[in-house]
Amino acid sequence: MFFDNAKNFREQLLWSFIAPLIFVILWSSGFTFAKMGLAHAKPFTLLSIRYALVIAVLVPLYFILSPQLPSKRIDWVHQAIVGILIQAMFFGSVYTAVTHGVSAGGMGLIFSLQPILVALLSPKLTGEMIGIKIWVGLILGLIGTALVIFGRSSVEVVSAFGYSIAICATCSMTAATLYEKRFGVAWHPVLSNLVQCSVGFLITLPIGYLYEGFNVEWSNELFIALFYLVACNSLISISLLLAMIRRGKASKVSALFFLVPPTSAVVAWSLIGEKIPPLAWVGMTIATIGVAIVVVKKIDGNNHLQKIKP
Repeated sequence: MFFDNAKNFREQLLWSFIAPLIFVILWSSGFTFAKMGLAHAKPFTLLSIRYALVIAVLVPLYFILSPQLPSKRIDWVHQAIVGILIQAMFFGSVYTAVTHGVSAGGMGLIFSLQPILVALLSPKLTGEMIGIKIWVGLILGLIGTALVIFGRSSVEVVSAFGYSIAICATCSMTAATLYEKRFGVAWHPVLSNLVQCSVGFLITLPIGYLYEGFNVEWSNELFIALFYLVACNSLISISLLLAMIRRGKASKVSALFFLVPPTSAVVAWSLIGEKIPPLAWVGMTIATIGVAIVVVKKIDGNNHLQKIKP
């Protein structure tokens, strides 16, 4: 009994605290490295190179680990659709928006609507009921995120087209979250990533070649950006995101995106000394409280915190 309880506690700690923390930190820095890479290659060209590198890493791992293959053909279709929504449509839209002048703050503000959209659509599409407590947390998260972004004065309306593409990115991730929650099964992360990035590669490569000329300015900065985007974004962040969606409720996992702008601000403050205005600190506090309301609760009268499971 003791060992079972210890195992359950470790599992709860992993998925209620450690996995979300790693995801938020790595995801928050992705925009910076994407912008770094886009200085040397156009959106779909950069994505196709990124996916080619991911595939090059995962194929040997697949043969070494020999993960079990799903028995139903429809499961492969579902995984491919999630790959289209995330790898092609979401990242393609984000990268395109960046090249059209959308700032990190503007992207963060638009994407902060994603948890709200998921909460609105979840009851009908996934059967997940959203209570008043969850809505309070989501609204606080949205308010806190907006305060952080505006407090840092990081929203500039440069391109209407760029912001329309950013909205497409938000809708794509919303659709991917809901689709994965409704149809996703427990895939091995190596196999899941391999399928998704292969689909993304097959879509982005022709676009990069036909419409962007596949022109690349190779440099040390590009190599650094690709390393981060491959290792931290594709291999770790996406795997954690999909695993958390399968294990928990879509609205609770989506609420973690409220912490991305605050975390980005803290990273910039700690690494390069970028100042954080008082309004942004207030926003961070509100956003953190909102996310905590959504994703954690006390259990069994103890002091441990556990993510609510469906």
